Amino acid sequence: MKIIIAITGASGAIYGIRLLEECSKNHVETHLILTKWAETTINEETDYAVERVKGLADIYYKEDDLAAAIASGSFKCDGMIVAPCSVKTLAGIAHGLADNLVVRAADVSLKERRPLVLMVRETPLNPIHLENMLKLSNLGVVIMPPVPAFYTRPETIDDIVSQTVGRALDQLGIETESLKRWGD
Repeated sequence: MKIIIAITGASGAIYGIRLLEECSKNHVETHLILTKWAETTINEETDYAVERVKGLADIYYKEDDLAAAIASGSFKCDGMIVAPCSVKTLAGIAHGLADNLVVRAADVSLKERRPLVLMVRETPLNPIHLENMLKLSNLGVVIMPPVPAFYTRPETIDDIVSQTVGRALDQLGIETESLKRWGD
């Protein structure tokens, strides 16, 4: 499998990082886009160096590289996950404002009818956020805010992150050992 992972500047960069780690364990080829603000968030919220995060991906692209392979519908992949997804990115995707590679790659996912998962990170949500989410959901986009599952009885933040990442990868048909299912 081959997927695109984008990390935006919303809080929760660890979700994108963990996606990269899980994909590596499961031999999934990853194409990574980091926004400028994602780099800031990684530095503020995690112990990962930005260069280390870039190195977790098979291929890394700059957010302003609109000539990248993943900006074209002829680039074959199995889906895209934006984790975390800022409401700015959500709005850009909902309105087709492909002014950076994250939004352009999502736009390509939409036009090519490929799976697109947005782990939207914002609270509380205003009516504009909700309208943008509904618009994209009606187009087949999976809107997946990273909400913890307490039936798994998490003991650490890492447990919560792993479960959410497992559920996101589930949306693309990627099995992980980190996902605990109800009744397991």
